[in-house]
Amino acid sequence: MALKIGEKAPDFTLTSFTPSADPVEISLSSYFGKNNVVLMFFPQAFTGVCTEEMCTVSDNFDNFSGNDTMVFGISVDGTFVQKAFAKEKNIKHPLLSDFNKNVIKLYDVVQDVFAHGMKNTSQRAVFLIGKDGIIKYVEVTESPGVQVNFEKLKEEIGKLK
Repeated sequence: MALKIGEKAPDFTLTSFTPSADPVEISLSSYFGKNNVVLMFFPQAFTGVCTEEMCTVSDNFDNFSGNDTMVFGISVDGTFVQKAFAKEKNIKHPLLSDFNKNVIKLYDVVQDVFAHGMKNTSQRAVFLIGKDGIIKYVEVTESPGVQVNFEKLKEEIGKLK
């Protein structure tokens, strides 16, 4: 079962090519005490619902990144795939590569079978983590074809100071 509201968010470090030209290591704990963080787990770049989700967040970035909030997309795609995805779809927020599937296991959001027999991608899930490192909101959709509730997410971000 995925982590719950009120639990400490597990720390991790993942690589990102976006939006920088060079790969950078991003650690969740480096934002504790400074920023709230939205982790948006998605199964795979360039797929229909995932593209819609990442583009919705990117196109409305200011709505999701208000109140000192950082947004990160996380998938098991490699950094080069994510870089191409971000460039083609003009995605503004960083995409973090969990290619080795450590973080999806840590957050217990492993999708056993995604599509076409692909195993162990991420479930579609969102975690809102406060500046204190505590999980404030969690949503894990019942299937990868179901979109997260963006309005509820914005509402929860708005509650954070």
